[in-house]
Amino acid sequence: MKILCLDSATESATAAIIDEDKLLGEITFNYKKQHSTIMMPMIDALLTSTDLSIEDIDGFVVSKGPGSFTGLRIGMATIKGLAQPTGKPFVTISTLDALANNLFFSTGVICPIMDALRGNVYTNFYRVCNGSLETLGESEILSIEELINKLKNYNEPIHFIGDGTYKFKETLAENLSNVYFAPTHLNVVKASSLGEIGLRRLKNGEKEDVFTSAPIYLRPSQAEREYEEKLRNNNG
Repeated sequence: MKILCLDSATESATAAIIDEDKLLGEITFNYKKQHSTIMMPMIDALLTSTDLSIEDIDGFVVSKGPGSFTGLRIGMATIKGLAQPTGKPFVTISTLDALANNLFFSTGVICPIMDALRGNVYTNFYRVCNGSLETLGESEILSIEELINKLKNYNEPIHFIGDGTYKFKETLAENLSNVYFAPTHLNVVKASSLGEIGLRRLKNGEKEDVFTSAPIYLRPSQAEREYEEKLRNNNG
């Protein structure tokens, strides 16, 4: 079963093709390029380099967020645009799940943090138990102070991963003990890591509806926030 995987939830963009026992190819860009201009060329390059056509792909996996509003819409639209005409199934996977999966062999709590601006992060907590990555809660947006307070409840190693570590590494190290930080090359979402989770779901017969599947944002968009602020000012 060959799977095309795509993530565009953050500043980086990544695409991969995997099958049931190996990674066939992966491309990752993390250089402020517009996702709308590089996604299809990345997919085309992967297919060409692996001597495959889109008809050889058995299913698709895409990140559903949290992350960039525009990036998520681009990734979702791209995969839906490939899944609908080919009739192939697709599933969506949490961006945070994919980051946590990069540290699958860690012991203790795995805490992916994605920069959500204004001193906030998108996050969730995970643990590897009996060979499976398990979530300890729900994806949420927290201030860095709220995150630290929640993590003080865990008396075990805490492993941080994600682009939020660049901004908050010193604060986390100063306020928490027994903390570890992922190496730089793992702090971006890997399409292959995303795909590994999605492959298991696709093999179980799961699939999502091209018309109803939607990203998870966790907070209103900037346009929605500005509109709400305008309404408050007008009513005030």
